[in-house]
Amino acid sequence: MTTASPDRLRIAMIGTRGVPARYGGFETAVEEVGRRLAAKGHKVLVYCRNPEPADPLPERYLGMRLVELPAMRKRSLETLSHTALSTVHLLRRVHPDAAIVFNAANSPFLPALRAARIPVATHVDGLEWQRGKWGPTGKRYYRAAEALAVRYSDALIADAQGIADYYDTEFNAPTDLIAYGAPRIHAGTDRLAELGLEAGRFHLVVARFEVENHVDVAVEGYAASSAEHPLVVVGSAPYANEYTERIHSLADDRVRLLGGLWDQELLDQLYGGAAIYLHGHSVGGTNPSLLRAIGAGAAVDAFDVSFNREVLGPAGRYWTTADDVRALIESAEADPDGTAARGELSRERAEGYDWDAVADSYEALCRRLALSGPVRHRPSGRRTGAFPA
Repeated sequence: MTTASPDRLRIAMIGTRGVPARYGGFETAVEEVGRRLAAKGHKVLVYCRNPEPADPLPERYLGMRLVELPAMRKRSLETLSHTALSTVHLLRRVHPDAAIVFNAANSPFLPALRAARIPVATHVDGLEWQRGKWGPTGKRYYRAAEALAVRYSDALIADAQGIADYYDTEFNAPTDLIAYGAPRIHAGTDRLAELGLEAGRFHLVVARFEVENHVDVAVEGYAASSAEHPLVVVGSAPYANEYTERIHSLADDRVRLLGGLWDQELLDQLYGGAAIYLHGHSVGGTNPSLLRAIGAGAAVDAFDVSFNREVLGPAGRYWTTADDVRALIESAEADPDGTAARGELSRERAEGYDWDAVADSYEALCRRLALSGPVRHRPSGRRTGAFPA
């Protein structure tokens, strides 16, 4: 049992690229939740990787204290090497009241935290072992890591009901269901001209170039359509050259491939100005890009999986094939008023995803962990076999 004050906890966030948020949903969650916890008076420590080592990160950012540590620049080792160093630092210098470990892939370090009697919650993310970019060894690793997370975490965080259902069915393990927030975006349209675009007269894809995000399917479907409006594609991937080449090969001269875009104001204007936003993510739980799109009032056509239906409900339309995409794009251009009305429905859906409420849930979880200490009896981590590899 800890003597931590519930009004002023020491909370560590570990396992992400850190803040400022430049890449991915975890980093967005760390920034949005961490800044709110710090504003409530908690001492929030965030472990960070710096994409520009020559330009050190500040010691503090939005009330959070940052610890910048190196990482190996190799896809299979970058996250693990950074989390290993972060764990050593945490054990030697910090010993927080509660730790939040993001990504079940980092679960090999959980036994060390448990041995030090640091209460820990693991945000398990999506079903990483289903991603095509991992070979047999990678898939086995991620499945083993899920089991370790179940066994050695004091709590598991799921950001979507589908993920919570998976852990309940496969491991008989409870989770804390805490989704992400959707920002309320009213960004205007004045900067779209920088890209030669006009509000309501382009379609949009924003995604990391990975097979499970179906960027190629969206581009292929668009290219087969009679669309008059261009398709703007924002995204890239440092480790996916072959897939990137496939996307380029499918594109015609109406497709605008912008690469990565880190200008948030301009990106928000793209979300808000798009006729439709094509969302192809399929395995990652609740996706921050989708939440940002509905927060900007975009009409969304999404890949048909439970995670996307959970967010969009009747406000969305759904696709699985390139021909589906073709038909949806053509119908959207044929009915601009109906498409705009769907955008308003998106805004209504966004009201259910509030960062203040999300931060309150994280605060309640950290208080519970700090006051009760490490849980004595956790699920074993043995699988039921409901989801075979």
